[in-house]
Order: sequence, then C-alpha cells, then structure tokens
Amino acid sequence: MQIIYGLHKIPKFTKPVVALGVFDGVHKAHRQIIGAVVRQARRIGGTSVVVTFHPHPQGADYIHSLAHRLRLIDELGVQACIVINFTKAFARISADSFIEDILVARIRAYAVYVGNNFRFGRNARGNFQLLKGYGSRYNFSVKIFGVIRRQKRAISSTIIRRLITRGKLNSAQRLLGRPVSVFGTVVRGMNLATKLGYPTANINPHHEVLPPSGIYAVSVVLGDKRYRGAGYIGRKPTIRRKTSLGASSVGGLARDSLACARSHDARRKNMFVEVHIFGLKKNLYGKDLEIEFIRKIRSDKKFSTLVNLALQIRKDILIIKKSFSTP
Repeated sequence: MQIIYGLHKIPKFTKPVVALGVFDGVHKAHRQIIGAVVRQARRIGGTSVVVTFHPHPQGADYIHSLAHRLRLIDELGVQACIVINFTKAFARISADSFIEDILVARIRAYAVYVGNNFRFGRNARGNFQLLKGYGSRYNFSVKIFGVIRRQKRAISSTIIRRLITRGKLNSAQRLLGRPVSVFGTVVRGMNLATKLGYPTANINPHHEVLPPSGIYAVSVVLGDKRYRGAGYIGRKPTIRRKTSLGASSVGGLARDSLACARSHDARRKNMFVEVHIFGLKKNLYGKDLEIEFIRKIRSDKKFSTLVNLALQIRKDILIIKKSFSTP
C-alpha cells in the first residue's frame, strides 16, 4: 500500500474510489466501507484510496495508533492511503472547501464512500448530504453506509474503546472482528526478567488504549510469524519499591526494573506493558510486535519478595500454556 503523508504530493490516481474517515480500530463497520471501496475499484479498474486523519479530530485515545491502523488498512487490500495531519489550521477549513479543494481538486475523487454519521469541515458542518450535493455538481458518486449493529449494539470506536478499558475483551472482539490487540515497539529494560528466568519484550504501545492491568494469555505477531506468550499490563507494584532478595538475590536489581517505555497515555497512568514469548530466544530490540489478548489469567498483585514474584510467574506461565490447549 502506498502511504501519502499530507496533501501536497498526491499522485494522479486512476478513478480513485475513496473511503473517508478516521477508521480508528478498523472495526467491522470500517471494514465494510473499506472492503466495498476495494471491490469497486477492482471492478472499474480504479484505485482504492483511504483518507484518514492524525491525530484524532476529537482528541480521543486511540484504539490503534497510526502505524497499527495503517497496517490493518493495508491488510484489507487498499492500494493507497492518504494521512491528513489534523492541525488547528486544518480544522478551520470549511466543509465546502474540503470537498472542492481536497476531494475534487487534489484527489480527483471518482467515488466517495462514508458512514452516515461521518462529519467533516469547520465545526463539523459537513455530512453525507453535502457530499451528495457536490457529487452531482462535480460528477463523483457517493455511497453511504448505515450503522451496523451486533446483538442490538451499534458498532462504534467509542463503544469499543470503552469495552477495552473495562476489560470486556470478548465483547470488544465481537465488534472489532478480531482479538483486542496492542501494537508497539520493543525497547530496552533492565533485564531483571531475564535474571528471574523469564525474559520479556518490553513494549512501547504507541499511545494505544490498554486493557486493565493483569496477566494475559496472548498471541504475538512478529512479521509474518505468530507466537504464544504471557502478557503483562500493570504498575509493577512489587519491583517498583526497594525490595531485596537477600542471599538468593538476582543481582539485587529491585528499583524500577523490568521497566519498559510507556506511551503518552500509559505514562500518565504509570502503566507498563511486556510479554514473555514462548519458544523465542532472539534480540527483539527495535522490532514492532502486535500483542493479541486472548484471555485474562489474573489481576496484578504485589508480592513480598522477588522470589515469590518469580514463583508466581512460573505458575502463570503453566496456566497460560494449559489454557491454549483448552477450547
């Protein structure tokens, strides 16, 4: 997929069929729109194009970071994605100017596909009716998609975001159409987990919404390979205080160990994300991982010593491995 950042170097697409929206989460409703764009572009010999915005126009926490979103959009077969920098200046552009100057003059839209609740332009004045009016004037078609419901619940990024933060991962998964996941870069920690016998990849989760703290059975996607593992989200209640292992210490490292980089939102909450990947022994620093949360094993807990923490980690891993063999 060709990714174009900004509006100044947009190539001349052949019959661009455009999906317009933020598409945070790339959930089932988003995939219906984007999938229709891809199919129509193929039918007419055109180009499937997604136009998205970053940062979030409403300032909401992300279900998926921009990098994660682009990866998921690419997987749907889209040929090009235009990322518009949503600045204060851009927010002042009128809905009419957005259509005339961007959709018509720059992108040369052949067709535009949007959800019926999508708003755009200064003060969110633009809607699908305005698009249809301009479509008649400038000869581009407009296809509108209604709200999709599952079990009487509307599929929306707002609802999915709320479900994830409340730990209702199965409900969120049904609306997303795939497991709840976090996409992040592996960063350096202090290697205490390795000394405890359970090396972890410390993750910077790219400003994404996180499930509640705890231990999770996870699936880890690295490149084109998939691994199983044990995931942790939490505040490190045991090792953040000055605890010593005494004679059985693992180097006496007890201060802020196992530290991973934190996203902007996670930093405010003092949260850490890491994963122990089964059967993988290689340097992952700088690599991007997607961590899919399969099920929660237990809540976060403070232990009196690091020895007790290590014993609990061993139990957690055994439970998680067993859970993968249980339907």
